[in-house]
Amino acid sequence: MVEAVLSPPVSSLLNQHDSFDLLCACATANPSAHQISCIAQAADSSLDWTFFLHLAEHHGILPLVARNLTTNARGLPAETSHLLQSAYEANLRRSLWFASELSRVHKHFEERKLSAIAYKGPVLAQSAYADIGLRSFSDLDFLISSADFARAKLALAEIGYQPSQQFPPAVERFFLHTGYERSFDCEAGKNLLELQWSLLPRFYAVDFESADFAFNDLFARSQPVEICGGTIRGLSPEDSLLALSIHAAKHLWTRLIWIADIVHTLNSHAIDISLVIARAQALGIRRILAVSFWLANRLLGTTVPLETKSLIEEDSEVRKCGERCLSRMSGAATYNFESSAYFKEIAKLRERSADRLRYLWRLASIPSAGDIAALQLPQTLFPLYHAVRAARLLRKITWGTSD
Repeated sequence: MVEAVLSPPVSSLLNQHDSFDLLCACATANPSAHQISCIAQAADSSLDWTFFLHLAEHHGILPLVARNLTTNARGLPAETSHLLQSAYEANLRRSLWFASELSRVHKHFEERKLSAIAYKGPVLAQSAYADIGLRSFSDLDFLISSADFARAKLALAEIGYQPSQQFPPAVERFFLHTGYERSFDCEAGKNLLELQWSLLPRFYAVDFESADFAFNDLFARSQPVEICGGTIRGLSPEDSLLALSIHAAKHLWTRLIWIADIVHTLNSHAIDISLVIARAQALGIRRILAVSFWLANRLLGTTVPLETKSLIEEDSEVRKCGERCLSRMSGAATYNFESSAYFKEIAKLRERSADRLRYLWRLASIPSAGDIAALQLPQTLFPLYHAVRAARLLRKITWGTSD
């Protein structure tokens, strides 16, 4: 299967480099003097504004772009200014709805004595950006213990949420061991909430339980975040920085917003970087953390902590991975996440050979939700799902098909 690339109009390729440079300057809530200077000159450029706004939306930073351009760029085309203002206001309305819904769900969980951590979404916008209108999101994410999933599912049903995909009870129990999240719908729309009992699918071979990164560890270190007049439990800054790096790596850092999240988290808190590095070492993701810092420095001009420089300089693969990510990002490229090219890139991100081998083995043997949905097996034959996974994965790689 080949890499799938979003193809801009041919005429837009001529100023794609300038557009990406301006995006990088706008991808912060607190631009530097140099970034403000770049933004101020935007109105005098020959940018294709339609293409530029499309690129900003693709990278998930349209609210930041709208704030920075309307504040610092004078003489923008009237239509562009109107589109930016409309986009910012629409995102703010949506963000306020999500924040209100987050408070409602979190309060209901507390009433049912359910421990949960709000992850990404409004909590990240408030804690890292100090403004929920500067970060766009399309759902709410809650981390829970897998042991609490059945109770959390019932609690959500009491306030109008139902699983997006229905599983028989036996299949659901099986998926709790092989999967890592379930999506939920409500009257307001589909896939608006996710319950996660891990930060990654198990096949990525990052074993959180063995490195004090299981849910109970995360909850014990969680911190309060004030949103909509209420207090929500969020990840500690150190855990959030690692979780955001893991999430960005899962998507090969193909969008600027994931770099911006890391930078804003780093700049908004007093973070114990030595502790972050130690946990990354235990998880086997030092290279992932290093690539995140390399990209933060290269794209957003962030001064990386002194302790992280050795992570970058001592591993020759960091720069290579970073350069490939930079090329994809500036070209608005994205991977098909069931392609052999994607699997190879993920393997290259692991610094320990044992982790790479476990990743490849689990990738081929652990069934996904799509594998389970593709073939309904009786409970006694559930072990056959491992063979189903291998067969379907081989077909996808060989023939380029997807779920």
